[in-house]
Amino acid sequence: MVTGELKSQVDKIWETFWTGGISNPLTVIEQFTFLLFLRRLDENQLRDEKRSNLLGTKLKSPLYTPELERFRWHSFVNKDPETMFDLFTKPQVDADNLTVFEHMKQLGEQDNKRAGVFAHYMKGATFMIPTPKLLDQVVQMIAKIQMDDRDTKGDLYEYLLSKIATAGTNGQFRTPRHIIKMMVEMMQPTQEDTICDPACGTAGFLVAAGEYVHEHHEDWFHDDKFLVHYNEHMFTGVEFDATMLRIAAMNLQLHGIDHPQLIGRDALSEANADSREQFSLILANPPFKGSLDYDGVESSLLTTVKTKKTELLFLGLILRMLKVGGRCAVIVPDGVLFGSSNAHVQIRKTIIAQHKLEAVISMPSGVFKPYAGVSTAVLVFTKTNHGGTDNVWFYDMQADGYSLDDKRSQIKDNDISDIVARYQTRQNETNRSRTEQSFLVPLAEIEQNNWDLSINRYKQVVYEQMQHDSPADIIAEIERLDTERAKALAVLKGLLE
Repeated sequence: MVTGELKSQVDKIWETFWTGGISNPLTVIEQFTFLLFLRRLDENQLRDEKRSNLLGTKLKSPLYTPELERFRWHSFVNKDPETMFDLFTKPQVDADNLTVFEHMKQLGEQDNKRAGVFAHYMKGATFMIPTPKLLDQVVQMIAKIQMDDRDTKGDLYEYLLSKIATAGTNGQFRTPRHIIKMMVEMMQPTQEDTICDPACGTAGFLVAAGEYVHEHHEDWFHDDKFLVHYNEHMFTGVEFDATMLRIAAMNLQLHGIDHPQLIGRDALSEANADSREQFSLILANPPFKGSLDYDGVESSLLTTVKTKKTELLFLGLILRMLKVGGRCAVIVPDGVLFGSSNAHVQIRKTIIAQHKLEAVISMPSGVFKPYAGVSTAVLVFTKTNHGGTDNVWFYDMQADGYSLDDKRSQIKDNDISDIVARYQTRQNETNRSRTEQSFLVPLAEIEQNNWDLSINRYKQVVYEQMQHDSPADIIAEIERLDTERAKALAVLKGLLE
């Protein structure tokens, strides 16, 4: 949890960037991230040096050799602003013509595993802090932040990411963390899972899955085999935006996932055609309202669903990426549930008839405000290749713990804990009435409705009977009030004479 002090420190750093001339939220986060990474690199080497000194051994493959000592965080943090800025912007002749920043980028090119996954995605990164004063101010403030444990580091970065105030393009916007957590708790990641987000953005779903494992299964981390799986094979993210990929890498590292599989390419393109039946769990909120040309889409996806709409193509992609028996929880716009085009009907029929659709959670339109007002739902399904859908569980979410306006203020009403609990025991929902918030709908009924999955198609609305006075009685009451008004007006006039 972000404490008041930590929040205040991040707020001050954010404000300093803005007053120093960097106003784009993603640029602020990226530059902040570079400096956090430099501090982390130095702290890692300091830890390794301390261990080597205690054991009397030589440090292997140091990130900083003696000639690069001035590039270390603890060294330049105490320099005057001009000297520090020169280290970042002017190549040092006696240090292979590198700068602090270029050395950081070089670590990724050297494939130095000790630097972590973030270093591998530094290609194309640009140092954009414009003045010595701004660099010094930010470095000094970051130096004062206490980041002694995984939780604090992760909380700091999550709070930083919450400051993204722009939605981006092609329907991209940040998924609310409480919605991500709900989906992860519904799916309950297992020890053997390989988890993927094919449109990972800042890696919120992958981070939440990792935090779920820490919260519920800390004993798993006593197993060395699981530790390797957790750090290197359990988490995969695909993202075409290089800036977002770097942010995702740092987010995962600060949450203790050092070497996740991050893939920098468009998940829907031909370049991603080899991603077949690799994952046992997919958690995603793919882009909405995007449109691609057919020649830009991997050909096998078009055989599953022939469309240019990204929200439908991603469902086809997820089916291809899942192993048989793999599960998925994915956010889709409401149009996917009831759209009447051939592509909409085709993908719904495929998921329902050829695989096993487990649940449809309808969410109110304000969940993604202030970024977007689109109504959405969570689809939960299992890949089987031979059907299996019998009864689909529907839930009509009315509240998520926040107001549904642009302010998104915290409120008491919250259906999320009820959704998670009922999903895990949905076999007990058989006798629930269609007038209640959750209920089961049999496969045959969905098929009869052209595979429509909108909750309004199946939910029964109870109308409260209202008693109204007859028109004659209403007119008589109006006349009585008019008479009383006239008498009162006459009394008032008499008082004024």
